[in-house]
Amino acid sequence: MKYYIIAGEASGDLHGSNLIKELYKKDPNADIRFWGGDLMKNVGGTLVKHYRELAFMGFIEVIFNLKTILNNIKICKKDILEFQPDVLIFIDYPGFNLRIAKWAKSLGMKTHYYISPQIWAWKESRITDIKHDIDKMYVILPFEKQFYEDKHHFSVEFVGHPLIDAIHNQPAVDPILFRKENQLDEKPIIAILPGSRKQEITKMLSVMLSVVNDFPDYQFVIAGAPSQEFSFYKNFISHENIKFISNKTYDLLRNSIAALVTSGTATLETALFKVPEVVCYKGSWASYQIAKRIITLKYISLVNLIMDEEVVTELIQEQCNTKRIREELKKILESNHRNTLLEKYALLEDKLGGIGASEKTAKFIVSDLQ
Repeated sequence: MKYYIIAGEASGDLHGSNLIKELYKKDPNADIRFWGGDLMKNVGGTLVKHYRELAFMGFIEVIFNLKTILNNIKICKKDILEFQPDVLIFIDYPGFNLRIAKWAKSLGMKTHYYISPQIWAWKESRITDIKHDIDKMYVILPFEKQFYEDKHHFSVEFVGHPLIDAIHNQPAVDPILFRKENQLDEKPIIAILPGSRKQEITKMLSVMLSVVNDFPDYQFVIAGAPSQEFSFYKNFISHENIKFISNKTYDLLRNSIAALVTSGTATLETALFKVPEVVCYKGSWASYQIAKRIITLKYISLVNLIMDEEVVTELIQEQCNTKRIREELKKILESNHRNTLLEKYALLEDKLGGIGASEKTAKFIVSDLQ
């Protein structure tokens, strides 16, 4: 069978790579073509366009890059027509993927969606297009099944969260070797996860690192995104206690005592590695003003959304400053606060179900084509 997969971000590349592995197990003769990243490329198939050329965050940023986005849609449609896949598989990235889905469905193509657009957060009106243009939906958050089926009468499959697979499949790393290979000293590590896009890294990294002088007994290690060069991060490294590691976020989290994390999938990854964290977010003024008027969620981090309570502290916009980051980081380094967090993390993992999200999704997709 021929599979065409579209992932537009780093997290989609990760989950897409694990899905491709499972598709090859179910269908050894699979012909897979995709939009994604290096992780997907490394497990097989043909990369059409890298996600680093697709990722634009924020309302204003999308407007400024609209010409590029529209051109990418045109390229994608042309490539799909030439490939003639048996099924299109969309991974999150709804602004782009739902437009392709509508076009593909009008041509009678099969459309499957893995990792639902977060329409429960905003743009719930997209449910109309989803019900019309998507044949099969695979959701990864426990409350999403109820949202789709009870509220919108659209049948979906809850497959569990693929991050559990990704973490389970990650080989353990020797702590001593890890420090030696990455030129780290013996001080406890505070991981800095500023995101993967240049826009958000530029916004977040300076304020995250502004507390370094307040914690001289720790080393702060930046998790470099695979899509960015070290030269981009170099300007932010101005202290001997600031270190940098590229494309080894999971190894870093395994060896960290705490973390400062930009909101997004990384907040959940950090929790699943049992690392106490402070969630930080600061967007452009215009994008933030628009977002807070149309998004009605109580929380911005997946950890808090899934647990429906403030398990991890969220510092948003004006609250994301040196003073507040310093205060909250001190808290999560204290044993009592850490223990409470770790207990909540255990409950979080139970809610997400066990391993096997990628395998279940591949099984559903292949079975539907037979």
